[in-house]
Amino acid sequence: MTYVDVFVAAVPHKNKAEYIRHAEAFAKMFKRQGAIAYSEAWGDDVPDGTVTSMPMAVQKTEDEDVVVGWTIWPDKTTRDAGWAAAESDPTMAEFGSTMPFDGKRMIYGGFNQIVSG
Repeated sequence: MTYVDVFVAAVPHKNKAEYIRHAEAFAKMFKRQGAIAYSEAWGDDVPDGTVTSMPMAVQKTEDEDVVVGWTIWPDKTTRDAGWAAAESDPTMAEFGSTMPFDGKRMIYGGFNQIVSG
């Protein structure tokens, strides 16, 4: 069964170009590790909520935008092996300590895909 990793993060406006470079490198890395697809999207119409919302979930500040991303894997076994291999990939070493956003406010999870159009 197809497996999907999903995340939501807040990224400073000023770091957009650096973030895109970071995302492109991670896309290549996860594809090397067996991912079927890797996508990220920069928020354009992400409203604040009163009870909950994406901006609230990542504690977005006025100088940040919400970014979402997802990686599609053939199955959870490939995903688990891909993440394990990514730990020793040079991309992780390059970006590990210089993330262009606050990773502590990122939310993420893995999901079994139930519908695909």
